[in-house]
Amino acid sequence: MTNTATEINNSTGAADSSAPEATITFADFGLDPKIQKAVSEQGYTIPTPIQAKSIPHVLAGSDLMGAAQTGTGKTAAFVLPIIQKILRHASSSASPARHPIRALVLTPTRELAVQVSENAANYSRHTDLRAAVVYGGVDMKEQVSILRNGVEILIATPGRLLDHIGSKVANLSQVEILVLDEADRMLDMGFLPDLQRIIDLIPAQRQTLLFSATFSPEIKKLAQSYLRTPVTVEVARQNAAADTVKQVVHMVSSGDKQRAIVRILESRTRQGLSRQCIIFTNSRLGCARLSRALERDGIKAGAIHGDKSQGERTLTLDAFKSGAIEALVATDVAARGLDIPDMPCVINHELPFSAEDFIHRIGRTGRAGSKGDAIALVDASEKRLLDDIEKLMKRKLDVQPLPEGSSSPSPSSVGQARASSRSASPAKISDPFFYQPYEPSPTSQSSAGIANTEEKKVGITPAKPAVGALLGGFKKK
Repeated sequence: MTNTATEINNSTGAADSSAPEATITFADFGLDPKIQKAVSEQGYTIPTPIQAKSIPHVLAGSDLMGAAQTGTGKTAAFVLPIIQKILRHASSSASPARHPIRALVLTPTRELAVQVSENAANYSRHTDLRAAVVYGGVDMKEQVSILRNGVEILIATPGRLLDHIGSKVANLSQVEILVLDEADRMLDMGFLPDLQRIIDLIPAQRQTLLFSATFSPEIKKLAQSYLRTPVTVEVARQNAAADTVKQVVHMVSSGDKQRAIVRILESRTRQGLSRQCIIFTNSRLGCARLSRALERDGIKAGAIHGDKSQGERTLTLDAFKSGAIEALVATDVAARGLDIPDMPCVINHELPFSAEDFIHRIGRTGRAGSKGDAIALVDASEKRLLDDIEKLMKRKLDVQPLPEGSSSPSPSSVGQARASSRSASPAKISDPFFYQPYEPSPTSQSSAGIANTEEKKVGITPAKPAVGALLGGFKKK
């Protein structure tokens, strides 16, 4: 049943935009000792701004719109108070009837769903609450078994949840808290009809939380449909990368980009920096080719994209997290929901066609207070895309020559390249995650192979939490 929304509480949002007091700790929220113990075991004591400002409102029962740049701990901002609020329902009984779904978290991608479920499992570990995740791309049998045994906190992608609802396995009649995570991405992916079907099955008397990297007009309209007099919390200016991210642009022809990546990684090695990086491409084919080409150049690389099975995605991501893979080549499937603690570097092999996607890509580094490098390789044919990104970010990006004297246009040529930017926008294909590669400039040909292979699968019950950093707080010294 759809909630009747009222005007968004802008005054509250304005009041919440200030920095939190330095003395605020997780202990100040009045969390149950079992939850506080789990938080402490992760090594966190001080909440990030989005957590400090959101958690009290969620605990108070308010609907909430939360916006913060990626990597600032939005997940814990709703996971921790949810566990606190439904802890009264915790039961040690083995009966499924004693474990109905009390909190539902909807996410746009499998990867993000798994990240959220890992957090829920971590911070409810000392309670009798059960958390589970369901998503598409894998067999439903294991998910069905878990749902039939009962679960209080369910994290799901919309399509797979509807599958389980249709099979009479998931019942949402006792949901008390609904979370729409990365709501802007869900709208981009066309999930609005699925969201409506799911929300119609949830009791109208519920608490609804909406978290998004940006507050676009579409998101505000969504909030007016599903939230009631929500508190608005914004802790950072919109469309901005974290201050901990150092951004650099290298002007490189399309055919030289693969060799440029090799030089960049060699330079990082000489400087004593980690070679581990995420490299973003615009197409699945380009992703696979670049991965293979980097392997031939002696770089341990792996690919993650939509043509990979969930099992292949899991193996590749696990190898990347363990350090067996240095360069993870990915399409925008990894732009959100993928959190690697202390990720040192992100490289844009191609600029995305959406300027906002650039923000999400570079948000994979510089997370939770760590420093990171965001490097963009820009061909003359991408100048219009670069202009759009700079317009969105309200700043000019630093253009530098490639390390080790690699051939690249001089800084003075950048202005000329901007003037020659194309007026036509590259066309998207039907898959909302992946786009056609940009059209190379007439003077450049992709002589170098560009390639790679694949993504990740995750078990229903995450084996070992891989992402403590999603909490987003600062670790004890």
